[in-house]
Amino acid sequence: MLTEINIPDIPLYKRGKVRDIYDLGDNLLIIATDRISAFDIVMPDPIPDKGKVLTLLSCFWFNFTKDIVPNHLVTADCKEFPKELAPYQELLNKRAMIVRKTKPLPVECIVRGYLTGSAWDEYQKTQTVSGIKLPGNLKQAEKLPEPIFTPSTKAETGHDQNITEDTMKKIIGEELTNIIKKISIDIYKKASIYTEARGIIIADTKFEFGLIDNELILIDELLTPDSSRFWDIHEYQVGTPPPSFDKQYLRDYLQSIGWNKQPPAPRLPEEIIRKTREKYLLAYEKITGGKLD
Repeated sequence: MLTEINIPDIPLYKRGKVRDIYDLGDNLLIIATDRISAFDIVMPDPIPDKGKVLTLLSCFWFNFTKDIVPNHLVTADCKEFPKELAPYQELLNKRAMIVRKTKPLPVECIVRGYLTGSAWDEYQKTQTVSGIKLPGNLKQAEKLPEPIFTPSTKAETGHDQNITEDTMKKIIGEELTNIIKKISIDIYKKASIYTEARGIIIADTKFEFGLIDNELILIDELLTPDSSRFWDIHEYQVGTPPPSFDKQYLRDYLQSIGWNKQPPAPRLPEEIIRKTREKYLLAYEKITGGKLD
């Protein structure tokens, strides 16, 4: 279990909610810890092996989607890391990757195939999601006629804000928005066909992109239980969100105890930690067909 890593010989680039990132010049070292956040607040208790699942699943999907768009992954093999990292190899194994440094775009690119979460909340009020008009008779968790692209701003602290596609065009330009929208939906569709054959529905997911010399690059994490809503296809039914393989289980627990979503976050019971870990591992096993260790 790893909650934080300190590498004094390498400059710290950023410590996020879940990841510790170090500066390697033209590249970055991204380390996925076992920290877990909910409602944008880091929990005091980590989830064992969570960081390994995030890194290994992202690497799996980067390889799976590289025919659609280039990505930032250089290597996740510790044997190929710079010699300065050799003393940390055991800590970094399976949870770290070296990636190309990009200029991240200030938007998150969300694709939704099902009506759930904040999209369901908005739809009940306006029959729209991020300005997109939807049919008037949809139910919670219902599959949408076609996947929709619903971007948001990328907040350094606090909550991201949903925006319309037109607003995204004003932020990064019309041409780039159109390209990113097509790529995002293409990735979602390809991944959904793959996971559904393995018992998982991707209800929605989030992508991030960056630029290197004006080349569009897929960055950050990809189709993990942190960035996606994974549902059990065998228990799916319209009208209620089915059991999931992601941190929705943790969110549901936190809401059940009446936490006000303000720091400090409550300590997590052993059962919640164990079951959350099981869901992350099950997502990894169903998607990759292999065991973590």
